[in-house]
Amino acid sequence: MVCLAAVFAYEVASANLAMAALILNPKRRNRPGFVRFPLRVRSHAAITALANAITMTPGTMTVDVARDRSALLVHVFHLEDPEAVVRRIRSRLERWVAEVFE
Repeated sequence: MVCLAAVFAYEVASANLAMAALILNPKRRNRPGFVRFPLRVRSHAAITALANAITMTPGTMTVDVARDRSALLVHVFHLEDPEAVVRRIRSRLERWVAEVFE
């Protein structure tokens, strides 16, 4: 739980800095988009915790969960590389959510 809290705090802080840089840049051209995030976690608690962690991280928001709980639909404020978004969520948030909730 401590590791999950630390990783989440780091993600929120770094996302805040990235969002501030995007917003304060007068030449910004944000590229909003959606990413399908295939889930490895399966329990209701783990999916809920991951979806909430994504939503509480600035610049991202979970907008839907597949009926079969196989994926999340995530809106990203500035989407350059969808695969990089999936890798980051998987390696940081989902990994620790799985440790705590499954």
